[in-house]
Amino acid sequence: MTKRAVVRGIGHYLPERVVPNAYFEDSLETSDEWIRSRTGIERRHFAAEGETTSHMATHAARAALADGGLEPGDLDAVIVATSTPDLTFPSAATMVQEALGMTHGFAFDLQAVCAGFVYALANANALIVSGQAERVLVIGAETFSKILDFEDRATCVLFGDGAGAVVIEGATGEGTSDDRGILATDLNSDGRHREILYVDGGVSTQTTGHLRMQGKEVFRHAVDKLARTAHTSLERAGLEPGEVDWIVPHQANLRIIKATASKMGLGMDKVVVTVQDHGNTSAASIPLALSVGCADGKIKRGDVVVTEAIGGGLAWGSVVLRW
Repeated sequence: MTKRAVVRGIGHYLPERVVPNAYFEDSLETSDEWIRSRTGIERRHFAAEGETTSHMATHAARAALADGGLEPGDLDAVIVATSTPDLTFPSAATMVQEALGMTHGFAFDLQAVCAGFVYALANANALIVSGQAERVLVIGAETFSKILDFEDRATCVLFGDGAGAVVIEGATGEGTSDDRGILATDLNSDGRHREILYVDGGVSTQTTGHLRMQGKEVFRHAVDKLARTAHTSLERAGLEPGEVDWIVPHQANLRIIKATASKMGLGMDKVVVTVQDHGNTSAASIPLALSVGCADGKIKRGDVVVTEAIGGGLAWGSVVLRW
C-alpha cells in the first residue's frame, strides 16, 4: 500500500472589479484587438483598495473547505504560494490561519512566482507522504496589479489578481497509476535567466519595484520547459500523454498554452483555459483554472490531470494527479 495525497476540496475567489482590455486604450498605445491577438486575454480582475493577498486567499480557502465539507479545525497546515504578500512578514499564510480561526498546526508562504502553486502542491504532497501532516490547505494568491508599471504596455495588460485553493489529504493507494491523488511531481529552476522576468525592487533596495519581462525570451523558454516537465512527471507516474484527460496549465498566454499542448501531442479540447477571463494571475492561475474546470463540469473524479507552470527565476515544474 502507498500513501497518496488526494484532493478533498477546491475553491477560488476573484475581486469584484473587472478590467476589460479597453481600460488600457486611453493611456497606452494599445487596443482590445492587439491584446487579444497576442495573448488571448480579454479581461482581468483587479483588487479593490485595501483588498490584500491574504484577504483573497482567505475567501478561496473558505470556498475549498466548504467544497470538501471541512472545517478549519480539520487542517494541519496552510501553504500560500505568492510573490505579493501583504507584508514582508509575517507570512500571508499565518494571516489566513488567523482569519480562519485556526489556532493549531503550522502555516508558511512559498515563493516561486508563477510556478508557486506547483511548488506548493509538491511540498504539501511531501508533507503528507512523509507523515508530517494529514490534511493541507494549499493556496495560490496574488495582487500583481500592485507591482505593474502602467506605462509599460508589454506587461501591464497581461496580469490580474485572484486566488485559488485546494485541500489535499492523505489516503491509501495501491502504488499504481490507477490510484487517486498526486502521482508524480517535477520541480526545476535555473537562476541564470533572472533578467528575463523579475521585479526591479525589493526589501534590501527599499523599493517596491515593478515587474519587468523580456516577452520573447520567456515564450521561448516556456514552451520547451513546460512540455519537458510535463513529460517527466507523466513518465514518473507511469502514464502516457494519451492517457491525460486534462492539462491545466499556468494561464499566462494563449499562444504558450497552445504551443505546449501541441508539443505534448494533445488537442486544445483537453486543455482548461481561463486566461481570457483572468489574465495571468501568477501563482493563483492554476488553482483558479482547476476550480473553474470543476465548476464547469469538465474535471471529474478519476480524471488524469497535468498541471505545469513556469515563472521568474526561472522556476518551473509540473504535477500529475488523478482527481
